[in-house]
Amino acid sequence: MCYQNTYTVITGASQGLGKALASVCARKGQNLILISLPGENIHHTAGELMQKHSVEAVCFETDLTREENIFKTVDDMKRYNINTLINNAGIGGTKKFADADLAYIDDIILLNMRSLVLLTHKLLPVLQRQRQSYILNISSLAAFSPMPYKTVYPASKAFVYSFSRGLHAELKKSNIHVSVAHPGGMPTNRDTTKRINSHSKFIRSSILSAEDTALICMEKLLRKESIIIPGKMNRVSSIIQKFIPVDLQLRILSHKLQRELQH
Repeated sequence: MCYQNTYTVITGASQGLGKALASVCARKGQNLILISLPGENIHHTAGELMQKHSVEAVCFETDLTREENIFKTVDDMKRYNINTLINNAGIGGTKKFADADLAYIDDIILLNMRSLVLLTHKLLPVLQRQRQSYILNISSLAAFSPMPYKTVYPASKAFVYSFSRGLHAELKKSNIHVSVAHPGGMPTNRDTTKRINSHSKFIRSSILSAEDTALICMEKLLRKESIIIPGKMNRVSSIIQKFIPVDLQLRILSHKLQRELQH
């Protein structure tokens, strides 16, 4: 694939998987458009990538839960030669649904679902101008099972899966390929590392770094794999999960996540 003068858009690019995806794309010579919340040091990240990999990196600091911010950012991006969109931005958390305030719930819905859909819709005309374009939507292994105490988050990731699969079929004969990725947990900060370490040895054995996950996602995207589950153990787990009754899954998860809430 030729990257000359083309750009990859990455949301949630200041940390974790988004930052790792930016690094992988930069190593491949792809120019970047990095989107993050204000105050997350995205310009520093962009500067490092430009210096190290001799690519262009444009930054937008904005809150994608606000519709007007999405439209303004897209208008500003349209002047760039975009051939790849990576919808990575997302949030979650562990709370009793009854204790969650409306702003917390709203943010998950608006960022994980609406921003992804609106960005994709508004950038489609830009992507259609390219000989070959790609959309990578980041879902989660959580998309495959409802989860107590995280109720809205896995539902939002199931939405990302369903939306991506439908769009993939709709655009299959066009120049735009759509993939959806389902990464497992990654030790991207102190809280996630602590949560991962509390799991069983089997679960811990499936953990990949953000960097390894990003590399797998990009390799499989360019190979036009429509569903991406990074890591052999995660793929095995996703298959086994299909044979476990949902009620049993919920009982196991409920016990585990109740303990997580207490720590």
